[in-house]
Amino acid sequence: MYAIVEIAGQQFKVEKNQEIYVHRLDGNEGSKVEFDSVLLIDNGGKVTVGAPKIDGAKVDAKIISHVKGEKVLVFKKKRRKGYQKLNGHRQSFTKIQIENISGK
Repeated sequence: MYAIVEIAGQQFKVEKNQEIYVHRLDGNEGSKVEFDSVLLIDNGGKVTVGAPKIDGAKVDAKIISHVKGEKVLVFKKKRRKGYQKLNGHRQSFTKIQIENISGK
């Protein structure tokens, strides 16, 4: 059984007990979160597609940890002008574990 769910503006294909990294969510480590923006559920070949969402369907998850991604270096340069700029960025992520998928 799997579902396609929208989490923090992105769509993920999730299954039970799967761990995924999503954009930073509000909440403490160990707390439960619930996503009700379920777009599709496949239950052993029986596919339910929402228009655009499935009413009454939800995905329960648990926040495992808040982490930062790898550093991305952004380098800008204008040739022959002496202009150079180096910036670094680390994206904040939340690691969640899918606990339950329920729906029609």
